Amino acid sequence: MLSFLYARQSGLDDPVRLRRAESTRRVLSLELNHNRDVDRIHGNGINTLDIEVIDGRYMLSGGSDGVIVIYDLENNSKKPQYTCKAICTVGRSSRHVHKFSVETVQWYPHDTGMFVSSSFDKTMKVWDTETLKPAEEFQFDGNVYCHHMSPVARKHSLVAVGTKDPKVQLCDLKSGSRIHILQGHRGEILSVRWSPRYDHILATASTDSRVHIWDVRRASGSLFTLDQHNGDKSKTSSEAGESTLVSSSLMRINVPGREVNAE
Repeated sequence: MLSFLYARQSGLDDPVRLRRAESTRRVLSLELNHNRDVDRIHGNGINTLDIEVIDGRYMLSGGSDGVIVIYDLENNSKKPQYTCKAICTVGRSSRHVHKFSVETVQWYPHDTGMFVSSSFDKTMKVWDTETLKPAEEFQFDGNVYCHHMSPVARKHSLVAVGTKDPKVQLCDLKSGSRIHILQGHRGEILSVRWSPRYDHILATASTDSRVHIWDVRRASGSLFTLDQHNGDKSKTSSEAGESTLVSSSLMRINVPGREVNAE
């Protein structure tokens, strides 16, 4: 690492190379914290976690048993070895609990008084943290695989939802209704993610092996598409309305006495 710092100080290396080297060093040095443990509440596997960004203190977990748990990560005992306690649980005894596996949990980005969960029971629930009761519930026709709220949005309160349906659903927390769908995928929506910089840009991924980038203010479809055939003109030329990259074709170079194909 000292050689990287010296090279950067001397102007021999660019900052990107130093940043990559330091990031790699940190990743390779990661290991489990032997002084911290977490209460075991879930009876089965844990599918999803989220830590709120306001204080970085409370963690949500959603399990394949439908249970949702909120943990306090603070070391209140002030001892070197401690266990992060579960402070509240939406367990199997609650009438509001998800019936099937919880696939995604997320804190409301601007306030810990609310969080959202989605499940294979075809619902997405908006929870009041204090009462642990749903303030709103959205019903869908198929299993819900994922949802995401924009971390930077101030002008809208949209939740992007990916389900078994190839249409991306946009739900408005203010009105409590599904206000828009995004059409373009041909398979189940497995992942949705809002841009961390622009509140109107959304990325979605599907079993059709495509990633769509959307501007939700537009009604004319996705901005562009990323897929495994972006470089193959024969497979993308028939996709109307989608932005694709066209691969370079072979150039025939005429050389006296022979022909050479060059890429």
